[in-house]
Formats: sequence, C-alpha cells, structure tokens
Amino acid sequence: MAKSNALTGNAPRRARSGAAAARAKRPRTAAAAAEPPASARTSADGQVGAHRKPAARRAPKFPKAVAGAVQAALDKKAEDIVVLDLRKADGFTDYFIICTGGNPRQISAIADGVRETLKRDLGERPALTEGIDRSEWILLDYFNFVVHVFSRDCRAFYGLERLWGNAERHEFNDHDTPRH
Repeated sequence: MAKSNALTGNAPRRARSGAAAARAKRPRTAAAAAEPPASARTSADGQVGAHRKPAARRAPKFPKAVAGAVQAALDKKAEDIVVLDLRKADGFTDYFIICTGGNPRQISAIADGVRETLKRDLGERPALTEGIDRSEWILLDYFNFVVHVFSRDCRAFYGLERLWGNAERHEFNDHDTPRH
C-alpha cells in the first residue's frame, strides 16, 4: 500500500485501466489541448468532471406562509428583504423575515400587506403584533416565523442579521420570487 504525504499533497498514483492508458498516450489536437481535461473541469456545485452548464441560482424552498409573506413584502416595495433560516441556529422560531420600508406609511403598508395576504390566502393570523403605533419597527409573530418591518435607522441600530449571524441567510430583490 502506497503512502501519501499530506503535507506536500503527493497522493499515491493508481494504475490506469487499458482505455485510460490508451487515451493518455494519444496525441491531443490543438482544440483538445485548449480545453482543460474533464478531471480539471468543475460544475457550479463543485463536482469535478461535470460537463453541464452552471445552473442558475434558485431560491430555496420555504413554507407557503413564509413565501407568501416575502411576496407580500415585495408587492409593497419593501427593500433589503432577508430571510434568516433559524432552524439550525437554535432559535425560538424557524424563520425571520426582515425588510425595510422607506417611511412610516410604507412600513405600515408592508405590515398590513403581509397580514392581509396571509389571512386571505392561508388563513394565518399573527399571534402577536407589536410596533404599529410608532411604525419604526413592526413585528408580526406567526410562531413558526416572525416578520420584522424596519425603518432604515432602526434596522441599522438593532442589527438582527448581525445578532443571528450563524443563521442561513437568503436575500430577495424586487425581481425574485420565493419558492414554496
């Protein structure tokens, strides 16, 4: 059994099969020489030797209520929408949906849009609603997920994304559509 040297990266060599040995001895054409060998090509997901085009980044799959809340926020022109997946972070809920409104009226409209959409489409109502009177930070608690609608200053001050830095982070732009 051959030993490998982990410090220098020298790995033991394996004997080539008959077909692999024949390919290795064949002269390469100029076009073939310009293309890296299959063993050097990697796909978007890191697989070596793949010939597929890199796949477009797809949005992760979320529960219907979370996807509905994100879509409702997008419909009301919320900015900087982030979904934090807290399931692996030992959070008290599964997801945080964090977004920003430009002014108190828009912050209220985003929160109302989320509440109305989830009630109409899924029959979901928040167990707790906080911050409606001041419209700087409105919190809608649906137990499995919490929607936070912030003003820019308030979001920067509290920094929930920083506080839950170990959570998986998913960002949405105005052209993204969450999958459920």
